Amino acid sequence: MSLLETILAARGLTGQARDAYLNPSYDVQRDPYLLPDMNLAVERMVKAHSLDEKIMIYGDYDIDGLTATTLLLDAFEQFGFTSVDAFIPNRFVEGYGMTLDAVERIAKTGATLIITVDCGSLSEKEIIRASELGLDVVVTDHHNVAKKQPPAVAVINPKRSDHDYPFIDFAGVGVAFKLVRALQTRLPGLPDGQEKWLLDLVALGTVCDVVSLVDENRVNVHWGLKVLAKTKRPGLRALMAVAGVELDSVNARTLGFVLGPRLNAAGRLETAQIALDLLRAQNGADALEKARQLEELNKNRRREQDTIMEQAVEQAVGYSDEPVLVLSGANWNHGVVGIVAAKIMEKFKKPTFVIGENGNESKGSARSYGDYSAAEAIRYAEDIITKGGGHTLAAGVTLPTSAITIFREKVNEYYKKQKLKDQTRLLLAKEDVTTSLDQIDESLIDDIKIMEPFGNSNPEPILRVDNLLVVQQKQLGTDKSHVKLTVTDQSQHELQLIAFNAPGHFFVREGEYISAWLHPIVNEWRGRVSIEGRLLRLEHASE
Repeated sequence: MSLLETILAARGLTGQARDAYLNPSYDVQRDPYLLPDMNLAVERMVKAHSLDEKIMIYGDYDIDGLTATTLLLDAFEQFGFTSVDAFIPNRFVEGYGMTLDAVERIAKTGATLIITVDCGSLSEKEIIRASELGLDVVVTDHHNVAKKQPPAVAVINPKRSDHDYPFIDFAGVGVAFKLVRALQTRLPGLPDGQEKWLLDLVALGTVCDVVSLVDENRVNVHWGLKVLAKTKRPGLRALMAVAGVELDSVNARTLGFVLGPRLNAAGRLETAQIALDLLRAQNGADALEKARQLEELNKNRRREQDTIMEQAVEQAVGYSDEPVLVLSGANWNHGVVGIVAAKIMEKFKKPTFVIGENGNESKGSARSYGDYSAAEAIRYAEDIITKGGGHTLAAGVTLPTSAITIFREKVNEYYKKQKLKDQTRLLLAKEDVTTSLDQIDESLIDDIKIMEPFGNSNPEPILRVDNLLVVQQKQLGTDKSHVKLTVTDQSQHELQLIAFNAPGHFFVREGEYISAWLHPIVNEWRGRVSIEGRLLRLEHASE
């Protein structure tokens, strides 16, 4: 059995499941009408189409919301809707989700129907106000739902329990795509099969929102990457050109770590409208201008992030005895604190809330792992916050600045009540297979590529190799924070292992024996190609 087959078997992928995994078929798309309220939403939009009503798509400022908004704008244009516009909330004005002020402004535009994307499931009072103003609302969302659905015309959310759809982990753009698929059964203009040109947006939003890359999500991203490689969108072409991305080399990592941060930078620092304008650009000159704007904003985001990170790390050291970190600072940009929270969690191995204080009101983001739900922790403190919510691993909160100290106490109290044990072990890399150095070659890397796209619930395979002798150690970088180890096994096969910003115990002395957990990678340097290992975990032979 090849190493690839061993890895697949270790993940339970055998027989038909293996074949479906390795050859994602677009035809596995399920009936969109199995989702709750889909029929009600379609009926309302068919009516709006026939009456030529003005429709407002209420988006969100992150990539999931932006791609979903763009997807609906594109599809509705093809369906022949003539009066459709988009409202993208400003993170620093409206904040996340629907607001009463935004609803009232939309009503003044003459719109009679709001379609939300990536938000709305918990917006009861805003939807009631919309109704009072003569506005119907159709919600498309994937966030946590209320026990009682808001009084919208339809609430299409796979997280609802009252439906028969067998897959629930769509991103917001995935739900919007299902709406388009349903509308294709009732309206002309977008022939069956032509919706595939929307999959570049579906892939981008799905990967960047870190939902699980299994089932329909894997299919959508697999085919979406193929569409992206020949995308018709001038904006995405320009963004990839500015970022130095070759079209034929695009993969899920490109979406999550290259395109995603640049598109998100607009909403984090200024307004996400810039990113929406790029996605909607119709000519190369406009697209290039927006792409350069996003590139500059992303550089500014990095500088601001580094400043906050430095202050947050210093603060975190002072809370070393607490299982959950709650860090805050005056004027920390709440468009950036989510990234800092993720990096602090990675560094200190603790669930982390990073909060920007802005006068009497503060806003923050949380990142978690394991069995500690950030969203449930926020709910536990609901008596002292203004609003909050999200997912198990990522959430947001708004609260009075004066309540930060008691909020810190509450979320730590919630952790202790859960009686969680050995959570940090959940962060350790776990091998798919134990192998030997002679198995790690270019053909293995080619085999592993077949398993793409990688992401949440379909991580890149991890190899474990034991009894490796360290024959050389090099410290790299201006601050010597990176390490490169040259190791050999008993058969004298050799491999170089590299780790950036490596923890102290990775700096192993020559002559010691280790076990290594790694991703095999191809390193190209000055025309020379070599196979290396990206070191993820290291244990000394005696451990």
